[in-house]
Amino acid sequence: MQPSYTNTAEVILMEKKQAFIQTIQQNEALIYNVAGFYVNNLHDREDLVQEIIYQLWKSFDSFNNSAGISTWLYRVAMNTAIYFLKQSKRRVPAYPVDENMLQHAATDDVETEERLKTMYNYIKELNLLEKGVLMLYLEGKSHEEIGRLTGITTSNVGTKLSRIREKLKNKIAKTL
Repeated sequence: MQPSYTNTAEVILMEKKQAFIQTIQQNEALIYNVAGFYVNNLHDREDLVQEIIYQLWKSFDSFNNSAGISTWLYRVAMNTAIYFLKQSKRRVPAYPVDENMLQHAATDDVETEERLKTMYNYIKELNLLEKGVLMLYLEGKSHEEIGRLTGITTSNVGTKLSRIREKLKNKIAKTL
């Protein structure tokens, strides 16, 4: 038996809830990837995921589809993650990248595996903006989209990526 709704506001609220739940379910991996990129333990990641979903719900009415749902989700998730870390007064270098969240291909090559671990250790030392730019780049986002999501210019995205590569290359060279 279908519930009866006494007014249009209840119907609209139910439709909004259903649309929101569907959006979250379709983009769950995106939310967990952002959370996993910024925090390293399961408890903090779950707290951050909850906070991201809460912030998405609060701003769901303001989504206007001009930039696409994933762009909006990334923006809210990244801003929430950065705010979460600032509120928690956590130091950025203390948070390693969760290798499972990056979904790198398994390999039997021990040398390659060690190189990947070393690279992840260097990535965890990047600042919040650098991590965000790198995460979006590794997910195949264009410079224009990275700029929209992070609030920096497209040319600055290229500059940041270049500096990140140089920073990582220098750290690797010191270990050789």
